[in-house]
Amino acid sequence: MSSTEMAYLFIGASTVIGLIYGVILILVLSRVPVGEERGYHGNDERHLKDMIGIKTETKTRINHHTGEKDTYEEEVGPYHDSWDQVIWTLNKITTAVANGAIAFLKEEYKILAIFIVIFAVIIALLVDELGTFWTTGAFVLGALTSIVAGYIGMKVAVFSNCRTAYSAINKENGLARAFRVAFRGGAVLGFVLTSLGLLNLAIILSIYHYFYIEDYENDVKKQEMLRKLYENLAGYGLGGSTIAMFGRVGGGIYTKAADVGADLAGKVEAGLEEDDPRNAATIADNVGDNVGDIAGMGSDLFGSFAESTCAALVVSATSPEIAENYTSMLFPLLISATGILVCIITSFFATHIMEVDKAEKIEKVLKYQLIISTILLTPALWALSYYILPTKFNFIDIKTSLGCIESITNITDIGIQTCVSDNIITKDVAYWHAFVCLACGLWSGLIIGFVTEYFTSHSYTPVREVAESCKTGAATNIIYGLALGYLSCIVPTICLGVTIYFSFKLSSMYGIALAALGMLSNLAIALAIDGYGPISDNAGGMVEMIHLKKEVRAKTDALDAAGNTTAAIGKGFAIGSAALVSLALFGAFITRAELGEVNILQPLQFAGLLIGAMLPYAFSAFTMKSVGKAANQMIVEVRRQFAEMNKNPAYEPEYEKCVAISTQAALKEMILPGCMVIFTPIVTGFLFGSKAVAGLLAGILVSGVQMATSSANSGGAWDNAKKYIEGENLIKKSDPTFKDIKAAAVTGDTVGDPMKDTSGPSLNILVKLSAIISLVFGGFFSKYGGIIAA
Repeated sequence: MSSTEMAYLFIGASTVIGLIYGVILILVLSRVPVGEERGYHGNDERHLKDMIGIKTETKTRINHHTGEKDTYEEEVGPYHDSWDQVIWTLNKITTAVANGAIAFLKEEYKILAIFIVIFAVIIALLVDELGTFWTTGAFVLGALTSIVAGYIGMKVAVFSNCRTAYSAINKENGLARAFRVAFRGGAVLGFVLTSLGLLNLAIILSIYHYFYIEDYENDVKKQEMLRKLYENLAGYGLGGSTIAMFGRVGGGIYTKAADVGADLAGKVEAGLEEDDPRNAATIADNVGDNVGDIAGMGSDLFGSFAESTCAALVVSATSPEIAENYTSMLFPLLISATGILVCIITSFFATHIMEVDKAEKIEKVLKYQLIISTILLTPALWALSYYILPTKFNFIDIKTSLGCIESITNITDIGIQTCVSDNIITKDVAYWHAFVCLACGLWSGLIIGFVTEYFTSHSYTPVREVAESCKTGAATNIIYGLALGYLSCIVPTICLGVTIYFSFKLSSMYGIALAALGMLSNLAIALAIDGYGPISDNAGGMVEMIHLKKEVRAKTDALDAAGNTTAAIGKGFAIGSAALVSLALFGAFITRAELGEVNILQPLQFAGLLIGAMLPYAFSAFTMKSVGKAANQMIVEVRRQFAEMNKNPAYEPEYEKCVAISTQAALKEMILPGCMVIFTPIVTGFLFGSKAVAGLLAGILVSGVQMATSSANSGGAWDNAKKYIEGENLIKKSDPTFKDIKAAAVTGDTVGDPMKDTSGPSLNILVKLSAIISLVFGGFFSKYGGIIAA
C-alpha cells in the first residue's frame, strides 16, 4: 500500500470513527427517558411530586399600622395534579420548540436553495471555463454539507434539551446527569460536523484529482495544474460560508428578536422570571437558541475548516517538494483527521473521568476539555509534521517559472531546475517550521479562550464590576460593558499578531494557513462545549415552563451560566480562527490575482482599505437594526397578550404568533446584509480591479476582527452580569433596590443580545466570506475586472 493510499485510509478511518462516535452518543442520549420510567436515576413517586412547583396568587391587604394596601403572595396549590401532567407539558413544549425550529429552517432553506441555484449559475458563468463545472460543483457540495450539518445539530439539540431538563430532576445526581446529557448533545454536533465536512472534502478532492490532472510536460506544469485544481476546490469553502452567513444572520435575528422582546416586555415591564410560561415569547426564544446558536455556529466553523484547508492546499501547490509527494499535499486534511481522534479521547474526560457534582466544577470541566485537547494535539501534530512533510521544502513563483521554461529553446532538466531555483519565493522551510506554525495557532486558540472566559464569566472581576455598576442604573452598566468589550480585544489581538508574525516568518503564507488549521484542530471539542450552552439554556427554560421547584432550576441555571461562558469562548475561538483563515485566503487571492504585493500607499488600495474598514460597521448597523425592528413587533404582541390575560385569567399564551413574528422578520431581514457581504467584493473587483479588492480585504480583516471581539465579549459580560444579580450574589431579592438593579442589568443584557448573538458572530463570517469570494473570483477579476479603474 502506497503512502498516499495510507493517508486516505487514515483520513477515511478518522471520519468514519467520528461519525460512528456521534451515532453512539445519540444512542446513549436516546436511553434517557422523558417520563417513561418513574424510577429513572432513582427518582421515586414522592420525590417527583415534591418537585412540582406551587402556584401562588398576588393578593392585597390593609396594613393596620400605616393604613396602606400591601401586596403578598398566597399559595393556592400545586401547578399540576400529577406527575403525568408534568411530563405531558414537557413533551408539549419540546414539540413546540422542535416544530418551530424545523419550520423556520425549512423556510430558510427554501430561500437558500434559490440562492444556491442563482449563485451556482454566476460561478459557472464567471469563474469556470466554458463547459466545466469544477468550482460550481464544489460550491454546491459545500453548501449542502453546511445545510445538513446545521440541520443535524439542530435536531440533536432539540432531542437533548428536554432530556437535560428531565435528568436535572434527580435529587442525588441531577447536576452530573444533566451535564453529561448536555455535553453529549453538543459533542454530537462537534463530531458529526467535523467528520462529515472532512469526509466530503476528501472525497471531492480525490475525484477532482483523478479527473483534473492530465499528462504534463514537467513538474512545474504539474504544480500549475494542482494550483488551479485547489483554486476550484475553494468553492467548497465558499459554499459552506455563504450558508453560514445566512444561518448566522437569520438565526441571530430570530433568536434576539424573541429574547429582547421576552426580556423587556416580560421581565422589565411585567416583573416575570426568566422563561415564565405566561410570556408568549419564551417558545420563540428557545427556538432561536437552536436555529441561531446551534445551526449557525455549526455552519460557521464548518466554513472556517473548509476555507483554511483549501487555502493551505492552494499555497502548498507552489512548493515543488510538497507537490512531488502527494501524501505531503494531504497534510492539511491529515491535521483535521488527527484532531478528530484526539478530541474523541478528550471527550471521555468530561463524560467518564471528571465528575460534576458541584456547580463550581462545571466551568472547570469544560475548560479542561480545551486544555487536554491542546496538550494531546501538540505532540500529535509534531509527529504528523515529522512523518508527512519533506525535511526541507521551498515555495516558488509558478507563473514566472513557467515563463522561464517556455522561453528555453531546448528544454532540459537542468534548464527547468535553473528556472525553478531562480524563482524561489520562500527557501528552506523545515518540517519543524510547519509544526511551530501549527502550535502557535493551537495555543493561541487556547489563550484566546481563557481571555474570553476571564472577560465574560461572573467568576472574575470584569463582569462583577459590570454587575456593580447596575446599582447606579442602566447607563453606567452600558458604559462599563462597552469598556470591557474594548479592553478584551487587547490580548487576543496580540496573540494573533504574534502567531501571524512567526508563521509568516517561518513558512510564508503556508504557515498562516497551518496556524489557522492548528487553531481549528480541536474543532470537534470546541463545537461540543459551544453546543452545550444552548442545550443547557433550553433545558432551564423548560424547567421553568413546566413549573418545577427552584431546586431543579438552580441546577439548570448553573449549567446555563457555564454555557454562557463557553458560548463566549466559542465565539472568541471562531473570531480568532476567522482572522487567520481570512489572512491565508488573502494570500491565496494575491497569488491567483498575480498581484505580487499590496502597497496601501497606492490610491486604489488605500481607498479599498477605508471602504473595507467601514463594512463591518455598516453590516452591524443592518443586523442590529433588524433585531430592533423585529423586537418592536415582539414587544407589542407580548404586551397585547398580557393585556388579554389581565382581562381573562383563563387566557392561554399564543406562542405561535411570536414564533411567526421571529420567522418572518428573520427571513426578510437576513437578505440585505447577506447580499452586501457576498456582492461587495465581486462588484469592487469588476469595477476597480484586483488591487482595490486587496485593499478592501485588508480593511475588512483589521476592522472586523476587533469589532467582532468587542461585540461578543460586551454582550457575554452583560448577560452574565444579569445572571450574577439574579442569583442574589450582589444583593438579596428582599432588598427594596433589587428590582431597579435587576432592571438595569436586563437593559444592558438586551443591548448586548444582538451584539453577541447577531452582529458579533456574523462579523467573523463577513471577514472570511469576503476573502473566499475574492479567491474564487480572482481569475475573473484578473481577466475582466477594473472596467472603471485598474
